[in-house]
Amino acid sequence: MAYETVIAGGRIVTGGAVVAADIAITGGQIAAIGQGFDGATRIDATGLIVTPGGVDPHCHIEQMSGMGLMNADTFETATRSAAMGGTTSVISFSAQAKGQRLCDAMADYAARAARGAAVDHAFHILISDPDVPDFEADLRALIRAGHRSIKLFTTYNIGLSDDAILRVLRIAGDAGALTCIHAESDAIIADARARALAEGRTRPIDHAASRPRAAEIEAVARMCHLAELARAPVMIFHVSTREAVAGIAAARARGAPIWAETCPHYLFQTEDVLDRPGREGAKWMCSPPQRTRADQAALWAGIAAGHIQVVSSDHAPYRFDETGKFANGFDAPFSAIANGMPGLEVRQPLMFDAMVTRGRLGLARFAQITAEAPAALYGLRAKGRIAPGHDADLVLWDPARHVSYGADDLHDNVGYNPWEGTTLTGWPVAVFVRGTAVMREGDYLGQPGAGRWLDRAAIGAHPHDLTGTPP
Repeated sequence: MAYETVIAGGRIVTGGAVVAADIAITGGQIAAIGQGFDGATRIDATGLIVTPGGVDPHCHIEQMSGMGLMNADTFETATRSAAMGGTTSVISFSAQAKGQRLCDAMADYAARAARGAAVDHAFHILISDPDVPDFEADLRALIRAGHRSIKLFTTYNIGLSDDAILRVLRIAGDAGALTCIHAESDAIIADARARALAEGRTRPIDHAASRPRAAEIEAVARMCHLAELARAPVMIFHVSTREAVAGIAAARARGAPIWAETCPHYLFQTEDVLDRPGREGAKWMCSPPQRTRADQAALWAGIAAGHIQVVSSDHAPYRFDETGKFANGFDAPFSAIANGMPGLEVRQPLMFDAMVTRGRLGLARFAQITAEAPAALYGLRAKGRIAPGHDADLVLWDPARHVSYGADDLHDNVGYNPWEGTTLTGWPVAVFVRGTAVMREGDYLGQPGAGRWLDRAAIGAHPHDLTGTPP
C-alpha cells in the first residue's frame, strides 16, 4: 500500500517507548508505524528524533490584560512562533470583559483565531464577571460545544471570590470541564505590594518580594480544598514554589481531583534575573515571579513523581517599549509594568535540552509532559501521540545541533528573547501539522488561518481518570 508521506529512518517516541521506525501518513493522520512503507513523498529522518508536536495549553494570544493592555502577539504571529519552536497545538484564552456575555467573548476570539492561526487551537473560557445575564446558560452551552476548560483568577481586578469559584467548579464538574486556576492570595499580594511601594522599592527586582511565596502557598491550598469539596477537576497553573508542590501532592494523595503545571522560567530561572540595571529586569517580570534553586529542585522532583503533569509556556508577550512593558512610562514602578514574557517558541527546545540532551527524565517523559499529558488532560483526542489514528503533528529534532539564542531571534512580535545567551543542544529541524510542513530548516512554511479549532472531549471527574496517558 502506498501512503501520501513516509517519514523514514528516525527514532520515534510512541507508546512510552523510543523505537526505530517509519511513520506512514495519509489524510493528515498517522496511518501506520513500522518498516518498509511506500509513500508518494519520502522524508529521510536518519539520525533524527521524531516526537509528537508540542501541545501548549497555556498561552495568552491577542488578549487584553488585566491592566487594559493588548498582548503584542496576534494569532498569526503567536502561532508562527509556536510552529518554529515545535508546538503544533495551542490553548489560549477567550477573555471575558466585565459586563460581557461569555458567548460574545468566545465568538470574538474564535473569529480572530480563524483568520490568523497557523496551528491547531482551542480556548479556555476566561471568566471575570459571573454576574452577567445568562452566565450559567452560556457557560454550559460553551462547554457542550467543546470548550472544555475554564480559567479563573484569585487575584488581579478579575479575581473571583471563593463562593463564585465554588459555583463555577460545581457547574464545570457537572458539565465535564476542567477548571484552571491562577492561584495567588490577593490579600497577601496587596499587603506586600503596598509595603514595598511605601518603602520606595519600585524596581523590577522588587516585584519578586511583592508577590511572596506565601501568596501562592495559601491560595493553592485553598483551591485544592475547594476542588475536593466540589469534586470538580482543577488544574493549578504555573506552580513556582516547593510548598505548593507539597500541598498539591498531599491533596492528590487524599484523592482530590488536582493537576498542576509549571513553566520553563520556573525550572531554569531564579528571581536574580530581575536584578538588572535600571528597568532592564522588566523583561523577565511575570506572575508568580521566579523563585530559588531549591524551588527549582522541588519542581523537577514534582515532575518526576507525577505531581506536576505539564510544562506550559504561559506565553504572555509584551514589547519592551511604550506599547508594552512601559505603557505607563519608562520610570514606572514595578506595579505598573506589564507582567509576562514570550515563551511559545522556546518551551520545546529548552525542555528538550534539559530532559533529552542532559538526560533529565529522558525522551519519553519529554514527549509526555510537553505533548501527551496536556493533550489527554485537556481532551485533545487526536493530539499528543505518535500512534495510528492520531493527527500527524510531528517534530523532527537534530539531537546534535547546537544553537545559542540571540537578542531578538524569535518569530513572535515581542522584539526580545528572554533566553538570550542560552546555548542548547538539540533543535527542531522540521515541524508538521496534520502532515503538512509548517517549518523546515528554519524556514517558516505555515499559512495564517490554516489552523483548525479543536473540539474537545469531556473531562473526567477524578485524577486517576487522567494520568497523562489516554485510554
